[in-house]
Amino acid sequence: MAGDYNATMVASMTAFGRAGGDLLDWEIRSVNHRYLELGFRLPDSLKSLEQPLRERTVGRIRRGKVDATLRLAGVAAPMPRLNTVALRKVLAAVGEVREHTPAAQINPLDLLRWPGVLEDDQQDLAELREAALSAYVLAVDDLIAHRASEGERIDELLRARLDEIERGAAQVRCLAESQGARLRQRLHKRITELVAAVEPERLAQEAALLVQKADVAEELDRLAMHVAQARASLAGRQPCGRRLDFLMQELSREANTLAAKGVLPEIGRIAVDLKVAIEQMREQVQNVE
Repeated sequence: MAGDYNATMVASMTAFGRAGGDLLDWEIRSVNHRYLELGFRLPDSLKSLEQPLRERTVGRIRRGKVDATLRLAGVAAPMPRLNTVALRKVLAAVGEVREHTPAAQINPLDLLRWPGVLEDDQQDLAELREAALSAYVLAVDDLIAHRASEGERIDELLRARLDEIERGAAQVRCLAESQGARLRQRLHKRITELVAAVEPERLAQEAALLVQKADVAEELDRLAMHVAQARASLAGRQPCGRRLDFLMQELSREANTLAAKGVLPEIGRIAVDLKVAIEQMREQVQNVE
């Protein structure tokens, strides 16, 4: 079947699909949702199609709120057929009524409105059902194609932001290498301003503690790991929205820690840039299947 959900790497949950012809027309709209939620608007004569339509959707679309509407042209509506057996029963009841109320007038249109007197032509209805199901599959194909097209754009944006995060992390790693020496110089300067003499061993101990607290190597390693996992998810063949959403939380946590532990102003500025890039990714990920 064309356009299966796993035929593309990233799919957007926001899309539109359409298919049909002169007799009927399908419109399918989908928006982001935590799970798959299907809704169908069908003519009364085709209400029984809902379960077959669900079966033709589940497995092809994994997430999103999907609303499908079927519209029939006037000539497509199944022509009603007179049920003579039901009509005779109604007429018999009418005869009994007239025995008690001879003046009662019965409108033939009222007879036709009686349940069961008019019924859909089953052959016409069966043909319409098949046409509606076939057109629905094409509409789902169109929807999935649009989801894939939007997903390509989201994929490009996410990969660009991952590149930004990697560049920022590389800059922080370079700055962190000189952070220890700059911390020791800063600490020595402050202490010498307060006391006349400084014990070298005491100064070394305090500097070591500060350097240890400001060490961001672990955060940078985890940041790199999460970026690699995000790239692997984008390159996979399965829906990755939920996993990416989790990874955005982890990336945000590491960026916050970098901002808190980074002593140098340059690291703080880069951490802010990382948080902005991650937030931009998070907004896009909310729409990924």
